[in-house]
Amino acid sequence: MARAVDIDGLKLGAIFAQLDQCERPGAAVGIAVGGKPVYRKGFGLANMELPLALCPSMRMRIGSTSKHFTALAYLLLCEEGQAHEDDPVLKYLPELHAVTHAITMRQLMGHLSGLRDSHEIAWQLSGSHPPVASRELLSLYRYIDDVNAAPDTTWSYNNGGYLILSAVIEKITGQSLEEVLRQRIFEPVGMFDTLLRRRDSDFVANSATLHARNAAGEYEKSYLGTALAGEGGVVSTVDDMLRWLAHMDAPKVGSAATWRALKSSQTLRKGTSTGYGLGLINGEYRGIETLSHGGGVLGGNSQMLKVPAAALDVVIMCNRDDVSSALLANQILDACIADLEPAHVTISGSFSRGIFRSRSSGRVIQLLEKDGQQIVSIDGFDWPFVRHPDGVLRPAAIWSFVRQTVTLVGDQEEPESVQFDDFGNFDELTAERRPEHSDGEGIAGRYGSDSTRTEAEVSTTGDDTQVSFRGPFGVIVYPLECLAEGIWLAKSGKAIPWNAVLSFDPAGDGFCLSSLRTPALYFRRISGSSV
Repeated sequence: MARAVDIDGLKLGAIFAQLDQCERPGAAVGIAVGGKPVYRKGFGLANMELPLALCPSMRMRIGSTSKHFTALAYLLLCEEGQAHEDDPVLKYLPELHAVTHAITMRQLMGHLSGLRDSHEIAWQLSGSHPPVASRELLSLYRYIDDVNAAPDTTWSYNNGGYLILSAVIEKITGQSLEEVLRQRIFEPVGMFDTLLRRRDSDFVANSATLHARNAAGEYEKSYLGTALAGEGGVVSTVDDMLRWLAHMDAPKVGSAATWRALKSSQTLRKGTSTGYGLGLINGEYRGIETLSHGGGVLGGNSQMLKVPAAALDVVIMCNRDDVSSALLANQILDACIADLEPAHVTISGSFSRGIFRSRSSGRVIQLLEKDGQQIVSIDGFDWPFVRHPDGVLRPAAIWSFVRQTVTLVGDQEEPESVQFDDFGNFDELTAERRPEHSDGEGIAGRYGSDSTRTEAEVSTTGDDTQVSFRGPFGVIVYPLECLAEGIWLAKSGKAIPWNAVLSFDPAGDGFCLSSLRTPALYFRRISGSSV
């Protein structure tokens, strides 16, 4: 049954009231019903240095929303007989390390490859600002000789997989990805303001500026130095993206079979559905199915969302990183669709706390409260979770597509252990005690990761301990905080929190670095002694 939609300008204006000003950056929004735009508006400044307001016809980065365009480009080659969905990497890029060779294009597009993420490694170990070309990022896969997991056994978001896919598309076509996307997708649909823009250091007409909050809470220009290809390099406008969402209802680019492949959730080897297709997310919000993909960049973010049962399309682009496009999109659904199911009842008023470590995987989870929210920090990355009436912690609404849960064992506020369900893969973590005194001297020294060609130096000055990574493309320094015996949190303090957990082995021979998309990357001790 079709859902009724009510577009009320007053309700929508209230959602964006905080952004409706002329001093700070903001957002542009577009809403369509039945493929016809019914609401388009900009809020805030396009650039804090100029008296220029944002508008829906202005170019902004869409980040990872780019991925389904890249997946479609590859599937168009499959339609032409030039490629196949399950072609292995070896067929096109034999120069990459053998661990990549059996991985298929489908696994890359569905984030099922189990490969290390080249972008995560570059940003984590070299910093996000050194200028690094796509070919240089791709070269990391020549010598990274270990993996996160076996293919099809777990779901892990991987920008590097789409970088490999981009290189494969260019290899098959003999064209740049810029030209492939323009000729085969953007121009046929009439998206003449949409293009692949690898860097923010160049000039592109009619483009809003990105604004990142620094540690002092002030906005600054802070662009990624690393180039972005099919993993997140597209810039577009709200108007073009509304045109694209309308096209998705009756595609003239891509066959029916291609679009089924893009939209169909992938399945793990054990039968668990990931909820993720080939660059598109199958989600649910208050009882209604959604098709979407968001995108985050340094200084901004975007959300592209369809509600098929209501013929409702929503596009939001923010040119500031302290406002969530995904949260705004959910608020639009609340305002426009009257018969949604009640929001999930969550338990408030108390928060779970503790530090937990898995003896099998080495994963570290910290439960804490931050800004009135329950945070589940998984290997250093803070996720907002909520406690449901059954006592289980689940991702907050804007992350509901992430199929992870935390079950508390024992006291709900200070559990003795937690059970972590990661897309059907279960992990038991037991509580660790915070040490009364942290001994940085015992871990001081030089370490090396042969797989990533990175050197790390841990040093202590007084009560302060830090780790400095000299990675393939640059140097980055993190202060270290001792969470438990042998467990240290590396805190980036940057606009994008590239936090990580360093777990030192008891013998003092090395440590494993684990982060959002890089579990158990081993660093062996090169010099210095444990005391």
